[in-house]
Amino acid sequence: MGLFNRKSNESATAVATLPVDPALAALTGEYSIDPAHSSIGFTVRHAMVTNVRGTFAEHEGALKLDGANPGASTASIDVKIASIDTGIGDRDGHLRSGDFFDAEQFPLMTFRSTEAAQLGGDKYRVTGDLTIKDVTKPLSIDLEFNGTAKDVYGNERVGFEGSAEILRSEWGLTWNAALETGGVMVSDKVKLNFDISAIKNAA
Repeated sequence: MGLFNRKSNESATAVATLPVDPALAALTGEYSIDPAHSSIGFTVRHAMVTNVRGTFAEHEGALKLDGANPGASTASIDVKIASIDTGIGDRDGHLRSGDFFDAEQFPLMTFRSTEAAQLGGDKYRVTGDLTIKDVTKPLSIDLEFNGTAKDVYGNERVGFEGSAEILRSEWGLTWNAALETGGVMVSDKVKLNFDISAIKNAA
């Protein structure tokens, strides 16, 4: 059953809305993303033949979930650019430099949702504004709700995973190098990956 399901019974003269499933209604509330158990990363084509994967180790964010009205749900994420990690120190330094993210001048990448909708079952789409450097453009992220659990410390958790694709050039990330065999060193298309665990805030 989806996180935001709502049951209704329509007659010829009136529409009666049944109570929201209590188990789902209980998920409504404000949550803080747990960075220790979440991952925000990316995949990009390198030299036309393989993929390079990386993550941002430092990030924080908040979710506001509405079990009865998905359109009222919101999400915000702040990512520290300097925490980028592809496993190669020299490459990470280049990505932090002015050729790419310019982490010193633009230390954060941010996302602020403007719309949320259920696509069916446990699948959702969150649309909002993604800001990289000094460029803000709309981005839609397709997510799957992975469920809820109470951890060993008594925290109520929800989990989501999803992805989105962007053209990095649209956010001013245009550095590249031509290959002798044709093509370029780094693809314009980048896949963003999200694996989110969030803890419900105390009332």
